[in-house]
Amino acid sequence: MAYRTTNRDGYREYCSDPKICAQCPTRQLCTHFKNCVKIVLRHVWKDYEELADDARYTPQYKDLYAKRKETIERVFADAKEKHGMRYTLYRGLAQVSKWVRLKFAAMNLKKLARWKAKRLSRLSFLLFSARVYLLCFAACLGNTQAGRFSTGCHPF
Repeated sequence: MAYRTTNRDGYREYCSDPKICAQCPTRQLCTHFKNCVKIVLRHVWKDYEELADDARYTPQYKDLYAKRKETIERVFADAKEKHGMRYTLYRGLAQVSKWVRLKFAAMNLKKLARWKAKRLSRLSFLLFSARVYLLCFAACLGNTQAGRFSTGCHPF
C-alpha cells in the first residue's frame, strides 16, 4: 500500500493499487468501492503507542508499572476520598485551578508533617505542629478581618 496523504485529524491514508485489487478473488472481503481501492487509516502517533505498549508488558517495566498504583494513583484517590475533589463548587478555570492548588498544598503539608514526625523527636514534632497551627490560625484570622468571610478555613 502506498502512502497518499495525512488528513486533518492526524491520520495517514494508505491506498492500494486498483490494478492489483481489481483482479483479486477475495476483493469483496477487503473493499466494496467500485474503483477497487482499499484505504487504510493509521494515526501518526500509533508507532509510539505500540512502543509504549510493548515496553509496558516487558518484565522489567511490569514491576515498575505495578508501583504506579501505590504511588501516583494513590494521591488522586486520596484527593477524591479525603479532600472532596470528586466535584467542585467553583466555575471557571482560574477559580478551579486555585482551589486544586490549595487542596494539593494541604496534602503536601500533611505529607511533610508525617515525614517530620518520623524524623524528629516527639517534642520537636509538637513544636512544629504548634507553629503550623498558629500560622494557619493567623491566616484565617487575617482573611476574616480583611472583610473576606471564609467559611471553610480550618487549621487542620
